[in-house]
Amino acid sequence: MKRPAGAQMEHSYEGKVLIATPSLRDGVFTRAVVYMCAHRSDGAMGIVVNQRANDIRLSKLLVQLEIVKEAEAIRLPPEIDEIRVLRGGPVDTGRGFVLHSSDYVSNDSTVQIDDGVSLTATLDILRAIAHGEGPRRAVLALGCAGWGAGQLEGEILSNAWLTGPANADLLFGDDFAGKYDRALGLIGARAAHLSSEAGHA
Repeated sequence: MKRPAGAQMEHSYEGKVLIATPSLRDGVFTRAVVYMCAHRSDGAMGIVVNQRANDIRLSKLLVQLEIVKEAEAIRLPPEIDEIRVLRGGPVDTGRGFVLHSSDYVSNDSTVQIDDGVSLTATLDILRAIAHGEGPRRAVLALGCAGWGAGQLEGEILSNAWLTGPANADLLFGDDFAGKYDRALGLIGARAAHLSSEAGHA
């Protein structure tokens, strides 16, 4: 998916998280926390940050993508597999999106989203990571979440999502099971009190 590049929305959710309400209890967005990378007049794009791809390790992925040869994989920096691979959403699931700290910039392909958080969707960053020259903190998402013009605003009005602040723990932390409740906690809510019926975010 191409990152939306239209005009900035007056009430933009870029740099914030969407938190799925119980009305999204079926499907890929059940209890999802989505970090919003773009929210523009022509659409919105985000990364689900609390659904880990448990069966995929980054070191194996680097070999599959031919960034490193299989024989060289043993010489990869040991922290490579500390970078988690996520199921980032149902759109472009064969494409990788690296959400990372802003200490890494790849020429024209890195987009700064918020203070300290950037997105790079080219192989350059994976090559840098393989050589120990990547960002200090990162996650690799396979796929993303996407909305057409006006679609996200409609979903928020229909009580599908709550919105809240993002922090490094939500984006890069390892406690995937706890991220949903922590995201709710940042806006003073608890999952047990959410209703799938009424009320607007």
